[in-house]
Parts: sequence; C-alpha cells; structure tokens
Amino acid sequence: MAFIKVHNLRKVYRIGNEKVYALKNIDLEIEEGEICCILGTSGSGKSTLLNMLAGLEKPTRGDIFINGTNISLLSESKLASFRQQNTGFIFQSYNLISQFNALENVGMPLMFKGMPRKKRDRLSAKMLDLVGLGKRMKHRPNQMSGGQQQRVGIARAFVAKPKVVFADEPTGNLDTKTTDDVMRLMVRMCRKYNITLIVVTHDIEIARYTDRIVHIIDGEITSIEANDSVYKAEDEQNDQTDNKTKREDDQK
Repeated sequence: MAFIKVHNLRKVYRIGNEKVYALKNIDLEIEEGEICCILGTSGSGKSTLLNMLAGLEKPTRGDIFINGTNISLLSESKLASFRQQNTGFIFQSYNLISQFNALENVGMPLMFKGMPRKKRDRLSAKMLDLVGLGKRMKHRPNQMSGGQQQRVGIARAFVAKPKVVFADEPTGNLDTKTTDDVMRLMVRMCRKYNITLIVVTHDIEIARYTDRIVHIIDGEITSIEANDSVYKAEDEQNDQTDNKTKREDDQK
C-alpha cells in the first residue's frame, strides 16, 4: 500500500445557497520518501488538497490514508496527536515566533512532545547546524534575512524526524538564488532522513526539484508526470561526503 493514499476525495464549500466544489473526486498515491509537487494556479484547489492531506480540514467525502491510518475518520483530538507525531510544516510566511530566537523556534515541535529543555536544545542546535545556521542560534527572526528565516522553518519542520513534511509555497517570498538554496536544502533533508515531502506551488521552477508533478485545475487532477529532479545523484554524493567529513571533525 502506498504511504499516502487518497481515494474519491471531495471538498464542497457552501456559500449562501450555492455549492463550490474545491476538490472533485481526487485519487492519488504517494510513496514513502517521495518528493511530490502539487502544481496549480491560484484557485485550482492545490492548497485545499494540501490542507486535506495534512489533516487541517475535513473532506466532504472520501478517504485519506497516511501510513495505513485513515485520518479522515479521526476525531479532532486524535488528528491533532497524529499531526504532532507524524507531520512537519513549512510555510511561505515562515510562521516563526518573533519573541523566540532560532533555537527556541526550532525546538517548538519537541516542546509539544514533552521533551526536556536540555535535550531539545541539543537536537535543535544540531539541526540548525545542518541548515547552515550554527552561528545564528540566538538570533530572533527580525535579525535574520528571509532566506535565513526559511532555513529556521525547515529546521523546525525536520527536527522531530516526521514521516511527512508539507510545504505550502515555501519559496514564495524568496529571490531566485535563495529559492535554489532552500529547495536543495529541503530535498537533501528528505533524502537524508527518508522523509516524504509534498510541495504545493504555482511555480514550475519549484516543481523541477521534485520526483513527481501532480497538475491540478479547478479541483481536479489533470495529469501526473514523473520528473527528473534537478537535485542529482552527485548532489547527494557531495552531501554524504560533507556529512562524513563533519562527523570526522566532530570526533576529533
């Protein structure tokens, strides 16, 4: 069975006496460790689909299975617990807490898990080092660039090693160079920890980093295509070499 399986999914909103069909009979399967892009223009239903997959909204009809659990049938409390244990989120607007520094922001998911402060600080510091912000741990969001804030957001999403990460227009506020850096970072983290990543975007350039592209128009999937990610095997090999060198340095 696929890691994520969507069957006959429909979402209908009522506006006055009218029905608006945001999603129409969606069927989709996503494998474990896959990096999948849901691509569509504004109003296509892509964000609604992401919200359904992430358990942030209930479907009008249909089923969503994640790692064998039908999240469509879970109560709100069980759904919240499921998200806490299994998912991570990366947002376009970063969604960092302004009063917290980078280390504290990254540690939020671990705090909700009840992890002691000392241990979560250690894990958060390691994750910030992995995303290249080892010297920015005590900086607050207003002391960092947009790209740095998004790196903090990525570290926060991955720190608890979730099974799946959802990214909603994760580079929408970034310039071209920073976008490339951020996308490569997200892909590298997923490859490193075998985490499934679902990216929602309107930008075909972002889709180039993923393994598969799901095209959605007017609430319907119109096509699904395999994609040769621009993040190549040599990138992974270089990352592995860098990580090995870092571990050797740490042991000295």
